[in-house]
Amino acid sequence: MADGAARTGQPLAPRPLDAIDRDILRILQAEGRASIRSVAERVHVSRANAYARINRLVDDGVIRGFSARIDHERAGQGASAYITLKIVQNSWRTVREQLEELPGAAHIALVSGDFDVLLLIHTRDNRTLRELVLTRLQSIPEVLSTRTLLVFEETDLDRGTGVPAPATAPDDDPAG
Repeated sequence: MADGAARTGQPLAPRPLDAIDRDILRILQAEGRASIRSVAERVHVSRANAYARINRLVDDGVIRGFSARIDHERAGQGASAYITLKIVQNSWRTVREQLEELPGAAHIALVSGDFDVLLLIHTRDNRTLRELVLTRLQSIPEVLSTRTLLVFEETDLDRGTGVPAPATAPDDDPAG
């Protein structure tokens, strides 16, 4: 199960997806509340098959969960920012645990480049954001520096781009 891998810290091996799995993932990304019946009809399989496939995708960790897309401004979180952090080498796990506890933390990524961590935060207003950066983030001993990038406008693309395309063999190249 995906939970076991998450607890042990060991990544799961990638799971090969067929065309039906990819179609199911696209449907669920666009409409997380789609019924099993609707999914089954749209991918041309039985409800039992769709149900089994979705459960397998969840158990294998391909589907990590189901969630609602939030309009943060309408939900009282009028300030959003990407915050870059430089951290002490080899302190990622410690820093990540502390960042996960921050109110409004929406996304945390360990990245390469000029900084080490990219953090997306949603807060009530700029004053709350300022306090979070100056008092919470900068007081973490392993955080060497921060840079705050205010978000003026956001657009969710939600085009199903997270679903991998089928692998093709070199002989399948239409140009060749």
